[in-house]
Amino acid sequence: MNRRAFLVASAAATGLAGRVRAQTARLEVYKSPTCGCCSAWIEHMERAGFVVDARNVDQDALYAFKAQSGITPELSSCHTALVDGYVVEGHVPAGDVERLLAERPGALGLTVPGMPLGSPGMEMGNQRDAFDTLLLLQDGSTEVFERHA
Repeated sequence: MNRRAFLVASAAATGLAGRVRAQTARLEVYKSPTCGCCSAWIEHMERAGFVVDARNVDQDALYAFKAQSGITPELSSCHTALVDGYVVEGHVPAGDVERLLAERPGALGLTVPGMPLGSPGMEMGNQRDAFDTLLLLQDGSTEVFERHA
């Protein structure tokens, strides 16, 4: 067994597979240049071990990119990211992205529609809204991927 295979097997055995995956995954984030919550979400993802390439784009380009990626207005938030063949829309927690990459479902990706208080990048002291991370399926439908209370 080579060193990389040993490290991955060891991480999986100790429950760290998601963390190893995050440390090797690159997020390409499309966002408005003036959005502070997008920058805060990027910092959340970097703290989790993701490598982030942030791209500032104008609103028209951002909306076009969302539509091209399968994000409808009702599933939309302020930023859109790509990671390892998946789209990640909005303030999705790093742990949910790690789980997505570990499980590799046949889906377009994840979304947290809107901008719920308390989600990564939307922290406001102790204020916190319950929210769901949705799995965006190939046919455009969604199902709950993770509930956050």
